[in-house]
Order: sequence, then structure tokens, then C-alpha cells
Amino acid sequence: MSWLCVGYMRDDIIKKLTPKVNYHQKLLEQFLDDFWDYYRELLAYRDAPTLSTAHRLRSEFSRLFGTQSGYQQLDERKRLTVTKISELLLVLDHPELPLHNNPAELAARTMVRRRHISYGTQTIEGTASWDTFMSLVATTRKLGLSFFEYVRDRISQIGNIPSLATIIYDRSCVNCFGLSWQK
Repeated sequence: MSWLCVGYMRDDIIKKLTPKVNYHQKLLEQFLDDFWDYYRELLAYRDAPTLSTAHRLRSEFSRLFGTQSGYQQLDERKRLTVTKISELLLVLDHPELPLHNNPAELAARTMVRRRHISYGTQTIEGTASWDTFMSLVATTRKLGLSFFEYVRDRISQIGNIPSLATIIYDRSCVNCFGLSWQK
């Protein structure tokens, strides 16, 4: 898990807070402006990480989420966010991590849409089968392979396409994580 701030903050701050008082609306708006400024700094950090910038961003996070605004509901959400600091700022130690979980969210949404359209499965075996094929579809798509070609290769036992495990292993050797994981 990386700095899942985009989804977390959107769901946790914007959707749950609906200030009625104009002053609270302005406090929330200012906080969100500051938050998105901070997010843009994290994006820049990922492109050119330095130890001094990481320290500054940690301090900025503490300032942003540790400062009381006077809007009780916002302050409570900020307090809850601070409790997740180790997960949210993992990107400062490992800049190659993504700053959001949008691909995972989109994959889950695809599963939910398909389940909704087909009214789910009728048996436990059907559910397992569904999950297996959806996982294969998603994996082949991420690897740039044709799902149908992969399945045909497996069923016909031609063997032109290596196993997904082999392809993933080979690509992970080329696109390995940085030195930050070897600490």
C-alpha cells in the first residue's frame, strides 16, 4: 500500500463532510487546496527523490494533518489520517510506489459491474471459476497479451506463450524495485 491519498481523502474527507456553515466550508476548501498542493509535491518527489525533501514532506504532512482548524469534523478526519502515517508516507522511503490505488479500484469496479449485470453466480464452483477467469483477463491485459490467444495456447497445449508466472518473473527482473527495498 502506498500513499493512497487520492481515494482515501476523497472518500474520507469530501464525501463524509458536508459543512453547512460558510466558515466551515471555507476551512474545508482551504484544507483541500493545501492537500492537493502537498500531493503535487509528492508527485515531484517521486521524479527526483532526496533525503532532505523526504524530511520536509514528512514535516509538511504533520503540519497539514496535525493543525487544528476549528471545524470539529474536519479535525477528526485529519486525526484519523495521521494514525495511518506509516502506510500513507511509504512512498517517501520507496519513491517507485504509485501514489494512488486507482488501478485496483478500477479492477474491483469491473468485477462489481459484471456481477451486477449477470446477477452473480449460482454455485461456489461458478464463483471460483468466475474469479479465476477475471483474474486471467486482468493479468493478460496488464501484460499486453491477448486473453483469447493465451487461453487457446493453454487449451491446445501448443506452448507458444510462456506461463503467466514466467512472463511476470521475467518482467520483474527487468523492472526491479529500486535500492530502497534492499535496506
